[in-house]
Amino acid sequence: MNFEGLDPGLAEYAPAMHSALDPVLDAHLNPSLLQNVELDPEGVALEALPVQESVHIMEGVYSELHSVVAEVGVPVSVSHFDLHEEMLWVGSHGGHATSFFGPALERYSSFQVNGSDDIRQIQSLENGILFLTKNNLKYMARGGLIIFDYLLDENEDMHSLLLTDSSTLLVGGLQNHIVEIDLNTVQETQKYAVETPGVTIMRQTNRFFFCGHTSGKVSLRDLRTFKVEHEFDAFSGSLSDFDVHGNLLAACGFSSRLTGLACDRFLKVYDLRMMRAITPLQVHVDPAFLRFIPTYTSRLAIISQSGQCQFCEPTGLANPADIFHVNPVGPLLMTFDVSASKQALAFGDSEGCVHLWTDSPEPSFNPYSRETEFALPCLVDSLPPLDWSQDLLPLSLIPVPLTTDTLLSDWPAANSAPAPRRAPPVDAEILRTMKKVGFIGYAPNPRTRLRNQIPYRLKESDSEFDSFSQVTESPVGREEEPHLHMVSKKYRKVTIKYSKLGLEDFDFKHYNKTLFAGLEPHIPNAYCNCMIQVLYFLEPVRCLIQNHLCQKEFCLACELGFLFHMLDLSRGDPCQGNNFLRAFRTIPEASALGLILADSDEASGKGNLARLIQRWNRFILTQLHQDMQELEVPQAYRGAGGSSFCSSGDSVIGQLFSCEMENCSLCRCGSETVRASSTLLFTLSYPDDKTGKNYDFAQVLKRSICLDQNTQAWCDTCEKYQPTIQTRNIRHLPDILVINCEVNSSKEADFWRMQAEVAFKMAVKKHSGEVSKNKEFALADWKELGSPEGVLVCPSIEELKNVWLPFSIRMKMTKNKGLDVCNWTDGDEMQWGPARAEEEHGVCVYDLMATVVHILDSRTGGSLVAHIKVGETYHQRKEGVTHQQWYLFNDFLIEPIDKHEAVQFDMNWKVPAILYYVKRNLNSRYNLNIKNPIEASVLLAEASLARKQRKTHTTFIPLMLNEMPQIGDLVGLDAEFVTLNEEEAELRSDGTKSTIKPSQMSVARITCVRGQGPNEGIPFIDDYISTQEQVVDYLTQYSGIKPGDLDAKISSKHLTTLKSTYLKLRFLIDIGVKFVGHGLQKDFRVINLMVWQGSFKSLLVPKDQVLDTVYLFHMPRKRMISLRFLAWYFLDLKIQGETHDSIEDARTALQLYRKYLELSKNGTEPESFHKVLKGLYEKGRKMDWKVPEPEGQTSPKNAAVFSSVLAL
Repeated sequence: MNFEGLDPGLAEYAPAMHSALDPVLDAHLNPSLLQNVELDPEGVALEALPVQESVHIMEGVYSELHSVVAEVGVPVSVSHFDLHEEMLWVGSHGGHATSFFGPALERYSSFQVNGSDDIRQIQSLENGILFLTKNNLKYMARGGLIIFDYLLDENEDMHSLLLTDSSTLLVGGLQNHIVEIDLNTVQETQKYAVETPGVTIMRQTNRFFFCGHTSGKVSLRDLRTFKVEHEFDAFSGSLSDFDVHGNLLAACGFSSRLTGLACDRFLKVYDLRMMRAITPLQVHVDPAFLRFIPTYTSRLAIISQSGQCQFCEPTGLANPADIFHVNPVGPLLMTFDVSASKQALAFGDSEGCVHLWTDSPEPSFNPYSRETEFALPCLVDSLPPLDWSQDLLPLSLIPVPLTTDTLLSDWPAANSAPAPRRAPPVDAEILRTMKKVGFIGYAPNPRTRLRNQIPYRLKESDSEFDSFSQVTESPVGREEEPHLHMVSKKYRKVTIKYSKLGLEDFDFKHYNKTLFAGLEPHIPNAYCNCMIQVLYFLEPVRCLIQNHLCQKEFCLACELGFLFHMLDLSRGDPCQGNNFLRAFRTIPEASALGLILADSDEASGKGNLARLIQRWNRFILTQLHQDMQELEVPQAYRGAGGSSFCSSGDSVIGQLFSCEMENCSLCRCGSETVRASSTLLFTLSYPDDKTGKNYDFAQVLKRSICLDQNTQAWCDTCEKYQPTIQTRNIRHLPDILVINCEVNSSKEADFWRMQAEVAFKMAVKKHSGEVSKNKEFALADWKELGSPEGVLVCPSIEELKNVWLPFSIRMKMTKNKGLDVCNWTDGDEMQWGPARAEEEHGVCVYDLMATVVHILDSRTGGSLVAHIKVGETYHQRKEGVTHQQWYLFNDFLIEPIDKHEAVQFDMNWKVPAILYYVKRNLNSRYNLNIKNPIEASVLLAEASLARKQRKTHTTFIPLMLNEMPQIGDLVGLDAEFVTLNEEEAELRSDGTKSTIKPSQMSVARITCVRGQGPNEGIPFIDDYISTQEQVVDYLTQYSGIKPGDLDAKISSKHLTTLKSTYLKLRFLIDIGVKFVGHGLQKDFRVINLMVWQGSFKSLLVPKDQVLDTVYLFHMPRKRMISLRFLAWYFLDLKIQGETHDSIEDARTALQLYRKYLELSKNGTEPESFHKVLKGLYEKGRKMDWKVPEPEGQTSPKNAAVFSSVLAL
């Protein structure tokens, strides 16, 4: 509302404008009016409230029912009837909000919204109230608790808001744009430009948005695009108020006069059907507010600031007899609102009083209001009865008087003895499935109870209690409001929300706008995703792993190489490490180290993720080292100078990560023992110092590497265990320095926090001193302070907080086998020059490359993320640019960050776990070429793992040397699957199903059929995939797989490993064949040859190598057609009678592709083929997409085909 041109004196509310009076209440004043209010003798005159003690309301005529004081002497700025409860909300010029319950206006709540600005608009929602001030939007519960506090730009001056739907809000003001805010994420989603600035009033109908401007115009905007559809130039001065009902728009305002602005007594009325003005309505009051009150007719209520109210029809004449007077305490009415039921009117005046007018003695504010929640009365001395028969009754509930006498439970020591609880017997299932390796037994977890927990039972019949996880019961509740938790949003645990289409409509691009690939987190034991990313972005490690290939069934190096290959080919779409994690779960050492998490532990976050990932880090480096030792070093990994990359018995992993050490044990008898050893990583050892002494990270690192300790050890001279002094010296520094931080308790966390505080104080002091010394710099010099080329680089205060970790460290081997370690900063680089660090022999400078941190989040159990400095070669391959950048990797969320964020650790929620330092110019020392290790020999005949397989059971003929596939050859492909874990879902309160975790599928059979040549249609691959994991459902009806088919002991099929079949498919992909099949997307995804790309899939197989009959015989926006129906309609074949057979399906897909080429004339006549598809869909609708029952089976059978096969 614009008051320009009005008398300035009307806006002053100083006490001096009222005469002094004693605070004596009027005899007619309702005593409840000023409950809990202290009156100032020099304040407001209360004689102006002539409210009768008993008010008689005439039905259908508005009369005053109640008046109350919201805040004495403070003008009311806005009033609003709650749309959900029987409440009236009032906001003041002092930023205070008050609510009143019911027509009696009983005070419900009162709280401060803003300390300095007035409340300009109030909007009620289901769960709370929105308050708009000048540059702040606050969402508060009706009791006063803050739900969110959104700070707008401090330069903005907001005046109006409009709720377009339950979660979208428009906010406008005196600036030239309107802001759209999403209430779910509490983020600004869009800004709409406004041609005429100053939007102070907004309304909405089912056709338009209406914006009222301070210039006197009203613009009509499109609901979807927000473009101006029409504009009414209502008043020449300014707009005061307007309202819309049906096809009418009425407005009041000010007109320009020679002396300034004057209130216009003509209301402008517009017909929205013809978009033109109709006859203006002359009224007898100075209109400041107006509202439509459509009870029986489209009445208008016109209110003046002096308290006059007139009712009239917008298309008729105003009658002076329809005027009634509101008696404000102050000189002005400041606000006016109408309830949703149209039964109540609310007025707020300039002295803080609220007046309620109604047309019935017992009005309701809303047609259907919910019950209002009131504070519970205090319950004193009303303890519930205690049932002694309950074994689980907490006895602490029984009030016991304080006494100094001996209690009955204080048994003397002579009459009591400790009796430890016996350990329960080992589960029979564990003993049955246990395999012994040496003296250690390994067995799969039967999942009958929680890990490392034994339930305490009072009775044997008691059942175990359910362990509730900290994940909320509905996916909607999993997203807590961002302001309610200290964890930054990008660091929180990300989850995939599944729909009916699974992952197809999940927007991964919202979380990752880079071209680097994330990893999906829903696979069991995917907590190691961050470490996989760290290893991938180590260029020598990535090249080494991708060049590796061996014959072991479960080789982590091979599976990691396949996963790296997927990460290489992906263009920003997430990959899944199914095959790698499957191999990881089968390694006995991983299970013995406790690295295999149960699904329940992983979901609830019961495991200590920081310790887990540090153990995993040591395990993976050791495992890769062992895998590489078993193979000869590839020729690609020879040094640039021609010398061997590593010595005999060593591996490339050892060369990169291993640090050679010399361990010395000195007994007190003088005997000294020296032995050589090596380690792949170091663990930080912290000093026991609580004095707050400053320790550089380099000092702690040196102490951890060159560890000196006193311990008991065997002495050969003394021939017994003696106290010995053990020291460790470094003989050779590694190329990649890996450090486990071991912050596993509050003691280590306090040490990090204390050192970060000391480092912060020293850094602030240092930089402030540097700036003070350079005060005589010229202006041009000061401009260079923030640039790398400038004289001085001054980081901000926020960048210095919580930082103790250096970006670089310098290590030097001394002549007496000592080690010097120091932090290496940019200042040292500028002082000594970039090459000075490595001039001397034995000097190495290490740069921080990655940090893995543990995010502490009590809601989800925490998570693990990684900060990784991505090098130039990766940016060159993905984005075509050469630069380095730090990124945050949080599963499939990838986001560029500032480098200081990688070393800032707020120990309350962000705890360091693993550090990776890389020697400078590491990549330049090695040949990083990658050669595809998969050869054609993988397609040749191989032995079956099944012990009972005989030649008569062979269902395929391997390729001969003269049949090796070439580029463009057709190969029919089909795969069958089994279920390892069932889908986890929940039913919501509205009856819909929400998928929490999808079913875990595993490929069980893969068939490849020749697509050309004399043996066309004959399979050359028909592999059944052996699995060591428990199968929940064989899906026999759809897969044809029966129990026992995948067991090497009893199977009669050609059984092989998943790795073997994966290599065959990878070779076919790399050679360039074209795969023909039906529904290949799911096949490739479960085989782990596919990544997601937005709303569609992107195969690692190039698009031109996939011929999917699902899409060849598909019309846009129509249903997908089954292979069985297509075969019956086009080929007159009836397949998939009782079960599915992959040979039959692959062969049928090939025949359908031939039929497609025939019908479409090799794709040259799309219009004629479109007519064929229309006939197909019409036939399908008539038959309900069901194939008629077969009279005689006409589908090609294996026996008919393999009679010719056996003849070959």
